[in-house]
Amino acid sequence: MDFLNAIVALSNFVLIPAIAYGSQLALGALGVTLIYGILRFSNFAHGDTMAFGTMVVVLVTWWFQSMGLNLGPLPTALLALPFGIIACSALVIGTDKLVYKFYREQKAKPVILVIVSMGVMFIMNGLVRFIIGPNDQRFADGERFIISARDFKQMTGLQEGLAIKTTQGLTVITALIVVALLFWFLNRTRTGKSMRAYSDNEDLALLSGINPERVVLYTWLIVAALATVAGTLYGLDKTFKPFTYFQLLLPIFASAIVGGLGSPLGAITGGFVIAFSEVTITYAWKKVLTYLLPENLAPDGLVQLLSTDYKFAVSFAILVIVLLFKPTGLFKGKSV
Repeated sequence: MDFLNAIVALSNFVLIPAIAYGSQLALGALGVTLIYGILRFSNFAHGDTMAFGTMVVVLVTWWFQSMGLNLGPLPTALLALPFGIIACSALVIGTDKLVYKFYREQKAKPVILVIVSMGVMFIMNGLVRFIIGPNDQRFADGERFIISARDFKQMTGLQEGLAIKTTQGLTVITALIVVALLFWFLNRTRTGKSMRAYSDNEDLALLSGINPERVVLYTWLIVAALATVAGTLYGLDKTFKPFTYFQLLLPIFASAIVGGLGSPLGAITGGFVIAFSEVTITYAWKKVLTYLLPENLAPDGLVQLLSTDYKFAVSFAILVIVLLFKPTGLFKGKSV
């Protein structure tokens, strides 16, 4: 019985949150890796692109809620998601036309584009804070839990309760659908194949008659959709605060680099590696160990390697280790 309680506690506080968080990081890292693979620069504005798309979703959600529109047990934000994707697409395409296109035509070095993207990041960050404010904004509604801890205890008679939030279930299902659609698009459609060809060899792709501006446009549209979906799922699961998305840039980049920059499969794997590392290292293992160990060996302290305040330090440490020993990442992406 104690072993089952330990498994439930582990699922409740480590496995389920890490799978949900990993799905969010994977979607964010896919956007970063597509830009790096196709447009050949590290987009530091990606976290704030997520924040902008999510902000529009939040505002439209509030508008729908004020009119009494909802999806019953599911969050109203799902209805607002297309509006966020459209607004985010307009923002990134506008930014590309006004800013990045000039440097692309000048054949600027990637480091110049990185610096430019940092400027774009600060502008987007300021814009989001100006429109919605710097504080936490809650927009989740509908049923809070798929299964609550109390119901689980009643059903099983166990001491530990398992709680699965609706947002966690939604995150995993949405991430699976989005990833499946993306891989289908990249591998089965003509545009997707031309994007992959452009990523592999730009000169050869241009000789084959592939239109580079079309490739760039589709890349930004996909990135806007991925950023908005990832940002919205993160906001529903945690909370929406503009500065949090700025901070998320580190674990997202760490995920993309750990998996291998330019590799979509690597971005997904990297997302889960970073998520599980962050959650397991910052989790207090006392409860699980108390169930598993004999009473005389039960720990007195929290058995926590790092405080949750340092979870981004875990991403940073993993990022440094990968850059030092395997710069191409797990899936042999482009070296940084």
